[in-house]
Formats: sequence, C-alpha cells, structure tokens
Amino acid sequence: MFTGVFSGGIIRRALDKGLVEVAVHDLRDYTRDKHRQVDDRPYGGLEGMVLKPEPIFAAVEAVRRETDSRVCLLSPQGTKFDSVLARELASRRQVILICGRYEGVDERVIGHLADAEISIGDYVLSGGEPAAVVVLDAASRFVPGVVGKEDSVRHDSFAEGILDFPHYTRPREFRGMKVPQVLFSGDHGKIERWRRKKALEKTLETRPDLLQNKELAPEDGVLLEEIRNERKTT
Repeated sequence: MFTGVFSGGIIRRALDKGLVEVAVHDLRDYTRDKHRQVDDRPYGGLEGMVLKPEPIFAAVEAVRRETDSRVCLLSPQGTKFDSVLARELASRRQVILICGRYEGVDERVIGHLADAEISIGDYVLSGGEPAAVVVLDAASRFVPGVVGKEDSVRHDSFAEGILDFPHYTRPREFRGMKVPQVLFSGDHGKIERWRRKKALEKTLETRPDLLQNKELAPEDGVLLEEIRNERKTT
C-alpha cells in the first residue's frame, strides 16, 4: 500500500537525499503463533475483529531506537491532525505510526504504549495506512531541505493559522478572466497587503473557526474590518 506513494514526489526526493528515512513493518512479523494472528474477537460480544496488543507492543519495542520517539496511533478517535502537529512531529528524530484496522485496537495499546492518537478527519477509513501517508507527507514538508523553496512552506495554508492567498500564472487573461492588476504593479508592499487581505477573506468565508482563537496582528484587524465593511456594501 505504501510502495507507490514512496516512489515519487516530495517523499521520494526526501528519501533519496537522506533527509527522511521510512520503514514499513508488518505486524505479522512480530507474532509468535503458527498462524501469525494479529487480531481476535472482542470481549463482550460485538461483531468484527480487534488488533491484539502483543504484536503491536513487540513491533514498537523492536523498532524504537530514539529516546524521544513519538508513538502515534492513527485513529478516528484521535486529536485532529493539523500543521502545528505536523511541525512538532517533524522535529522528532523518530516517529512511530501504528495503523489501526478492523473494529479498532486493544485499549492497552492506547493507554500504555501510544503517546498520542491522531485523526486526519471526522470519518472512518478501512485502515490507518492512508492516514499514515497523510501524516508523513505533511510532516516531511517541515524537515529542512525537503521542500526546495522553504518560503513556500511558510506561505502554505494553515502555516500561520489561516488559509492561503490566491495564486496566478500565465496567461494574463484566460477566457475573459483576468489576473488582478495589483500583481503587475511592481509595488511589493501593495502586493503583500493584497495577498494578506485575500488570505484573511478566504479564511473568514470558508473557515471562520480558524480566526476565533487566533491572536491577530493590528494590521490583520484593519484588513478584516475592511473585508466586513465591503461585504455590507455588496
């Protein structure tokens, strides 16, 4: 499931440069019974299967090699994954991701082995593998040298707690749709102000929750007031 993802794009370049190291471990390699069983029926009489604690504990204990290793279980019950958490994981020398499956994972893994549960959204996947790819891709972008131009990471959506501003390229006009004139003004101050205002406008429109607890600079407050006033007149 991971082969295609690791064979291209930013993750592949990070691996080739030695900036990031990725290893995939099969839980069945850490079982002791002849059937290599990693799951069993839940106590209490429910449908489905639950991942057993023994192979997960054995796998994590075998691959952990750093004192600051962060062990994370990928689970829909976890803390919502965001850029702040991605940056924190990128600062670690080792992150161990446990991919949940079936009806869930034995609670002893959650209570006594994992440092955190991480969710990439309020929905259920067939397994934690796609979530692991998301976490790896997002965190890798914060590792120095992985992204060619590190300024592009600084301007990413959510990097500063708000969404990104609009981007344009050639042609200057396409099917009657023109690139905003300010981008050709040569006035970098005006361009930066326009970009910041558009980023705040987009955030206010689609993710107002991001602004509720954000400590804004005075300049951002002025821009938001402009945006709200413009909405009142349209």
